[in-house]
Amino acid sequence: MNKNLIVPKDIGQAVDILLSGKVCAFATETVYGLGGDATNDDAVLAIYESKNRPRFNPLIVHCADIEMAKTLVDFSPLALELANFWPGPLSLVLPLKKSASISSLVSAGLKTLAVRVPAHPLARELIKKTGKPLAAPSANPSGKLSPTSAKQVIKAFGGKIPVLDGGACEAGLESTIIAIDGEKIVQLRAGALAREDIEKTLNREILIAKKGSAILSPGMLKSHYAPKAKLRLNVNEPTGEGAYLAFGNAQEFAGKMLNLSPNSDIKEAAKNLFAFLHELDEGGTKLIEVAPIPHEGLGEAINDRLLRAVAPKG
Repeated sequence: MNKNLIVPKDIGQAVDILLSGKVCAFATETVYGLGGDATNDDAVLAIYESKNRPRFNPLIVHCADIEMAKTLVDFSPLALELANFWPGPLSLVLPLKKSASISSLVSAGLKTLAVRVPAHPLARELIKKTGKPLAAPSANPSGKLSPTSAKQVIKAFGGKIPVLDGGACEAGLESTIIAIDGEKIVQLRAGALAREDIEKTLNREILIAKKGSAILSPGMLKSHYAPKAKLRLNVNEPTGEGAYLAFGNAQEFAGKMLNLSPNSDIKEAAKNLFAFLHELDEGGTKLIEVAPIPHEGLGEAINDRLLRAVAPKG
């Protein structure tokens, strides 16, 4: 633990850290974000450097409300419909305003920007009191597991990053990312808001970005969200060589087993996914075998994270 680290005990201290151009992690309803003033080049650069994140991978900007978001991006009527899901785990990729007072590093040179209004009251209050939109990718080294607790952030960065503790994250998965192409809605990343739920509300189809599409938002890298342990997916009968991540009514298992949801509740499974992977990693597990997860609803996002976790590095 860094003895010189200033650990914010309240929002006021976190605001001071952010306004000084430094980074501070904070809780959202999805995962913990590594926050920095999105209008400050030095702060945004500190985010990339802290995470060792590729500069071509853009960041999501968190806003206190839709009015703040409107100062950064242009909203079409369709985008305004989607914004009705705010506050919530939905990020919208929209045309960046030429007048937007924001670091060009945030958008990685693109003419679009991903924005959202988080549902966690602590996050919104922090943004409001800072008075600045906050760039805030997940608070973890690039490519590693996203954190759902302050403790996980502290461990991931060796105590070098201040964290405003907001408790355990409610959703446990990153936000869903949606882009608007004319009258088409395209999902760039599955996340904590199920695509099916958006389709039902809007009564229209949402397309899925093709594999290998240009990186237009976070979470589109093929290899991502990876634990230290090796993963083996869609395992109905675990070998016993490592730990078993079960789902639903699982048979007794002699080794280490964690059940994402004994009642086959996909929302509970989404909330537990990263937390359980962290727990197994911290326990020194070398192999994690994962039960099949249904693809419906939030299962789409869970399977997306698992597939990216096993993808070849490089």
